[in-house]
Amino acid sequence: MSQKELKIVSWNVNGLRAVFKKNFLTSLKSLDADIVAIQETKLQENQLTDDMREFGDYKSFFFHASVKKGYSGVASYTRVSPLNIRSGFGVQRFDDEGRVIEMDLGDVILFNVYFPNGQMNQERLQYKLDFYESFFNYTDKLKKNGRGIIIAGDFNTAHNEIDLKNPKANEKRSGFLRIERDWLDNIVSRGYVDTYRALYPEKVKYSWWTYRFNARANNAGWRIDYFFVSEDLFKSGRIKGAFIDNSIYGSDHCPVGIVLGATGI
Repeated sequence: MSQKELKIVSWNVNGLRAVFKKNFLTSLKSLDADIVAIQETKLQENQLTDDMREFGDYKSFFFHASVKKGYSGVASYTRVSPLNIRSGFGVQRFDDEGRVIEMDLGDVILFNVYFPNGQMNQERLQYKLDFYESFFNYTDKLKKNGRGIIIAGDFNTAHNEIDLKNPKANEKRSGFLRIERDWLDNIVSRGYVDTYRALYPEKVKYSWWTYRFNARANNAGWRIDYFFVSEDLFKSGRIKGAFIDNSIYGSDHCPVGIVLGATGI
């Protein structure tokens, strides 16, 4: 394959079957992405239809939760052929929930990740924090071996006050707890760059809105969907753009994305 720019999109669809009934394929066509990382598919292998598996010139890869039906799950649609693809990151406690697809694109590794939500109870909050630690320990090893890293997905945490409409009202709610925000600080200190915020330090734009209170119409949202990349990848100028496309509906999240300069596959 000749080297070219890649447009990569991430979108939590809040149920793949549901979003297919809400013009999903039309939305994907308008995005015109080379790779689409989908989170929260909420289905099992036997529920996949032919048009979910393959449409247009996209091939698909799915990773389903094994602990609970209709829960979690990620999918990656791609027009480019990865050198290798892997489900999970080798920790059964987390892999059982079907949250990670790793795609080797040659000089960079792309992760599609649905990070846990900590709102249910203290146990799930701790699970979320443990997931952060375990996952980034894994990516740190790859980064130290010279691999460029791209982490796309729903991080389920708004980093700073600019990243949600009502920060004071939510500072004791999981998703904006200081302990969760500290983890995003930690990710940055480990050498990862939030592409959108790095390119648009003052821009207020959100990627998730509750279905309640007419939140999307009022733009009372949160920015919890990100593309974090390894610092070297960003400093080399390979990230040609970053965007949040809140013109696209069908989920309580909207698509976010980056444009990656010439790849090595």
